[in-house]
Amino acid sequence: MSPNIHPAAPHHLPAFITAPGETDYLMIAMAVLLIAAILAVGVVFFRLHTLPERMAHKSQKLQFEIVAVLGLLALFTHVHLFWVAGLLLALIDLPDFSGLFGRMAHALERIAGTAPRRGGSSSTEPPDSPDSRETPADREPELHGGRKESTHA
Repeated sequence: MSPNIHPAAPHHLPAFITAPGETDYLMIAMAVLLIAAILAVGVVFFRLHTLPERMAHKSQKLQFEIVAVLGLLALFTHVHLFWVAGLLLALIDLPDFSGLFGRMAHALERIAGTAPRRGGSSSTEPPDSPDSRETPADREPELHGGRKESTHA
């Protein structure tokens, strides 16, 4: 600092007080720290906010989409109940009713005597695979413990 110090000023100034016209390094360091802290808090907030979505990612597609919509609603409306509902839905494993309903539909088609529809099937096998040509009656022993009863005509 300059040798001409005001007589009312203390003679020993702290190191963080800069002279007029000099660079304030402490202010620059605090500005960088503030920006880094804001970014870190934002990252933690968004990681926590997407927790239900990341948990539901391994579940069924419909359940994942519902959790994602609840997360977006919570983000844009600031209603935390949507986030809690999404978290609870992500924690619950919903049973897969599609296989059950498919087997029921095939059984009803077999009882009615109509040919089973192949185009609307929800199976993941391609239509020309050997397993897809099985009738529901061929797969029935798998459902009842693997025992196949012999029938004589």
